[in-house]
Amino acid sequence: MKNNFKFFPLFIFMSIAVGVIIGGLLNFPETIAINTKNAHKNKLNRLIAFIDSEYVDVVDTDSIVDLAVGNILDKLDPHSVYIPKEEQNSIAESMRGDFVGVGINFYMYNDSLAVINTIENGPSQKAGILAGDRILYAGKSKIFGRKLPSDSLYRYLKGAENSDLRLTIFRKSQGKTLNLNLKRAVVPIKSVDIGLLIAPKTGYIKINRFAETTYDEFLSALLDLKKQGMQTLLIDVRENGGGYMEQATAIADELLTKGELVVFTKNKKGRIDRSFATEKGNFETGNVYVLINENSASASEILAGAVQDNDRGTIVGRRSFGKGLVQREMNFDDGSAVRLTIARYYTPTGRSIQKPYKEGSEAYYKAFDKRFASGELFSRDSIKINDSLKFKTPKGKLLYGGGGIVPDLFVALNPKTNSEVVSYILQSGTIGFFVFEQLDKNRKMFEKLQIADLQVKVNDSDYYFIKFQKHLAKNGLNMNWNESKQLLKNEIYAEFLKQLYGKKIYFEHILKSDDVIRAILKK
Repeated sequence: MKNNFKFFPLFIFMSIAVGVIIGGLLNFPETIAINTKNAHKNKLNRLIAFIDSEYVDVVDTDSIVDLAVGNILDKLDPHSVYIPKEEQNSIAESMRGDFVGVGINFYMYNDSLAVINTIENGPSQKAGILAGDRILYAGKSKIFGRKLPSDSLYRYLKGAENSDLRLTIFRKSQGKTLNLNLKRAVVPIKSVDIGLLIAPKTGYIKINRFAETTYDEFLSALLDLKKQGMQTLLIDVRENGGGYMEQATAIADELLTKGELVVFTKNKKGRIDRSFATEKGNFETGNVYVLINENSASASEILAGAVQDNDRGTIVGRRSFGKGLVQREMNFDDGSAVRLTIARYYTPTGRSIQKPYKEGSEAYYKAFDKRFASGELFSRDSIKINDSLKFKTPKGKLLYGGGGIVPDLFVALNPKTNSEVVSYILQSGTIGFFVFEQLDKNRKMFEKLQIADLQVKVNDSDYYFIKFQKHLAKNGLNMNWNESKQLLKNEIYAEFLKQLYGKKIYFEHILKSDDVIRAILKK
């Protein structure tokens, strides 16, 4: 197999730096007062000034400082990180939960900016932009035919709120070039993907991260599901790397009764801060399941820990990431920032679920490989627990600290996804790109199909699976995919549903074959 294969991920208008956000637990936003009078602490400043004024060649001292800061933080823990200014703004927007722009999901298809879809009620949708449109000009700036990196396209589309933008688009389905005027506006970046009933009286809410708007989004979905008669709630935080602690505690508050401990933190000075449930809970008595996996971290683990430690519900899936450190962010004048670990958090029973990091960041983030090799992802009995860190819930359930949250109901990784390459394909966006290509060839025909017709055309036939294999081979992945055939066919069909009919139809389909959902519904 070739190793130089390439994929074409779907570039969402607001991308998220997942590697930095994992465990971005920011619950101490107040200003930091730092004393820098110590002579040793001034060495770096003096050295940089000396180089700047006297060094024989011209050098970029800013890059030296960035390198020095990064090296310093590397000596601490994996979650104390330096965020360059190029990344900080997009991360801040993502965690704020909105941005000012035109509201499209897009990527560069050949040499053109292709619209995958528009964001509901956003400026582009209101202006009449459709999936499949190519944006040729933004104002007077030419976008097509220049092979521009996707990151560079943001500056053409983003701008001040209510500022005017004239877009020239080519609509392939009509063979027309159109000029559309719109006003840039605040566009939400949803952190709650969906809230829907997946069975009579059983609701499902998917949270992809904990941003500033997550609790409000969750509460809206919760109340809507209650109106539909929900009595059992599934909260899915699989693949959720975390975010703001207060958003996770607010959601836990909706599930717990007044006075129950949600989480507490402890810093190096011994200060302990506790968060308790209040009297406002809107779902304190129904059945609760929290879905986790090996990539559920920080705020996701706080929510799962609060539910598990208070005997409030059932944790389902595989052992979580194991991130129990709290960060505070310090911003610099140039737009960059540092996230520094300033405390540890503990679940209500007193568990620290932080996994060891003494072997360095690289080994820390490769823990998945160890779990895979040990068989832990396929058998609960293979999970290594620390017998010396035992804790008990109020009802006497035995729990363990020191490396993630072990689920109450274990569900193994689907063996058909255990290939690293298959897992990457599912997460990379290449299926979305492939499906867009197929739709783009005859969008009018596809848009006339009923769902039942689409099922026959895509899922009941091997036609698109064979085409997808050729697509992968063209990009360097010439393999035998028969073992994962049904899985890939289902994912291809699901992507057709998403791009043609939207998220709700997509989730209604994809959850039917979800092993974790099936395990819960069997109970």
